[in-house]
Amino acid sequence: ATVEGARLYHSGTLALERGDLPRAIADLEGAAERVPYDAEVHNRLGVAYAAAGRRDEALREFRSAVALDCDHVVAARNLRRAQGEAGEAR
Repeated sequence: ATVEGARLYHSGTLALERGDLPRAIADLEGAAERVPYDAEVHNRLGVAYAAAGRRDEALREFRSAVALDCDHVVAARNLRRAQGEAGEAR
């Protein structure tokens, strides 16, 4: 499961970089299922959700990433940004 999770994380990250959001989300969701305790997988999935306009799901993933690794600076920054955007939208 860990090897497959790493493969899906890598392919999802590449898909995200080229703007293929459906593929990125599918692969990163698969990675999160296989390695649920990896903060970076949840952070990257949050980035993909945010890029797709799926704000609530992005917030959930950023919160998961920070809960798993409170020292994950990028995830914490992404969470603050997403919370700010959600506040502005209300």
